[in-house]
Amino acid sequence: MNRRKLIEITPAERKRYVAEAKTIILCTHGAHGYPHAVAMWFLADDDEVIWMTTYRKAQKVLNIRRDQKVALLVESGMTYDALKGVLIRGDAELIDDEDTCVGILTRIHEKMSGSLPEGVEDAMRAQARKRVAIKVTRRRVSSWDHAKLGGAY
Repeated sequence: MNRRKLIEITPAERKRYVAEAKTIILCTHGAHGYPHAVAMWFLADDDEVIWMTTYRKAQKVLNIRRDQKVALLVESGMTYDALKGVLIRGDAELIDDEDTCVGILTRIHEKMSGSLPEGVEDAMRAQARKRVAIKVTRRRVSSWDHAKLGGAY
């Protein structure tokens, strides 16, 4: 059997792995042709659409305005036999809407902390006024879980 197929993560495993990850690496195309990679807090919807927010004037926003093609990476593992990851290639859309940003910020902070303190909505809204949402729709995905090799490398 193809070694790539042996280590591939099933769609259900991939969905759970990405949803449970705390950070994702967002890679955009910089103005000079170099990749621009940054760690981001995010959330994944049931349909595997990835959502983030960032400051409206951030470099990644300028890069996405120039080229909507992005890559997202979730990875883990400290040794070769434990390497696991999902690489998503997709199209990014910038959504400049305060209510959308408040919703995404709220859901991300709930994911990261488990709950939100009372009265945090005003702080979220103040942040959202300076931000845009980034929506990434998956076009291609690659995945790997070296543990599936059972120690045979």
